[in-house]
Amino acid sequence: MKSIPLVALILLSSGLFAQDLAELDRRNGFKDLKLGTPIDSVQGAVFKKEIKEKNEFPAKLYEVENDAYKTIGEVRVKKIEVKTYKDKVYEIIVITQKDIRLMKGMEKSFGKPAYMTPTDSYNWNTKTLSLTFRDHSKNELRLTYRCYPLLQQMRLDKGKKIDDIAADF
Repeated sequence: MKSIPLVALILLSSGLFAQDLAELDRRNGFKDLKLGTPIDSVQGAVFKKEIKEKNEFPAKLYEVENDAYKTIGEVRVKKIEVKTYKDKVYEIIVITQKDIRLMKGMEKSFGKPAYMTPTDSYNWNTKTLSLTFRDHSKNELRLTYRCYPLLQQMRLDKGKKIDDIAADF
């Protein structure tokens, strides 16, 4: 008889956790910067340079300068960068001043993160995106949002190029 409330509590708490991650999925990025959107829809995006993601995938790095992104509550945002593949945003990097309220706010919105010892970071993962919270420097934090479908597209495109080379023999 005592096990019924325990089972109900476990089921209820797992449902709440899923709802929290559903909120991360629903937001799909930082404020109105959305993963998977075309870069030309990002207001204030300034091209910085062409890069190679993981030293092999051609991508572009932009810095976003927009007053709408200057703070998260009372916490100052120092810098926002976005990375694109085929002109679609696959990564959003937000550098903020170090403030414990950020972690508390994210836990309230998205639930408890998984702590990753090797990288000393906290991670939230859904089927379509991830959010990583970690130190950037002594006085700064780094939030990184990543879009899984575009990262998978990079790998698929690489496979197609290899298939094209193999077919050309």
